[in-house]
Amino acid sequence: MIDIPAEPGPFPLDPAAVALIVIDMQRDFVEPGGFGASLGNDVSRLTAIIPAVADLIGLFRQKGWPVIHTRESHLPDLSDCPPAKRLRGKPSLRIGDPGPMGRILVRGEPGNQIVDGCAPLPGEVVIDKPGKGAFYKTNLDALLMQTGIRQLVFAGVTTEVCVQTSMREANDRGFECLLVEEATESYFPEFKAATLAMIHAQGGIVGWTCTLPALQKAVAP
Repeated sequence: MIDIPAEPGPFPLDPAAVALIVIDMQRDFVEPGGFGASLGNDVSRLTAIIPAVADLIGLFRQKGWPVIHTRESHLPDLSDCPPAKRLRGKPSLRIGDPGPMGRILVRGEPGNQIVDGCAPLPGEVVIDKPGKGAFYKTNLDALLMQTGIRQLVFAGVTTEVCVQTSMREANDRGFECLLVEEATESYFPEFKAATLAMIHAQGGIVGWTCTLPALQKAVAP
């Protein structure tokens, strides 16, 4: 075990049972012209974490620890996108609509691809998920069980929506979860701060949070 300085206390990282899950670092959320921008958000907050996420991915690759990527995406016919999701709010572009980077949140479209700085390498798992959580209607749980993964380090966007949902799903399934603070972001800084606090509150009711430098230092040779 490697003790990682974290909140609410040290995270006991097991190198033989840990994987990184990078949530939804896709162009539709992170770049201008995508779904995030269509909702009126300042996507530059999300773009700014690309170097930190890339550094975290690089650390796991260097250690030979698994890296898993997710994309929120839907089938071209939108049969996996219920009206309750597609019609929520008043975005300028809805899921499935044509936008500057192709159809919004549709699999195979340019905007649905992971940004270059965080792109998967051949052999790394990419999970296409139709919901906010990484476990909903995916094979992620079975994959993790087959490979003996018991701990998940999380990064990606947005902190309070897809990242937190995925962490809570993982926690309910018995995984120990750690969120790296510099490698996640929200369009709303107050939402990120509140989510970090909720995760490690009450003795780590959902999981742990740590800084990227603390993780890097703790696992250094």
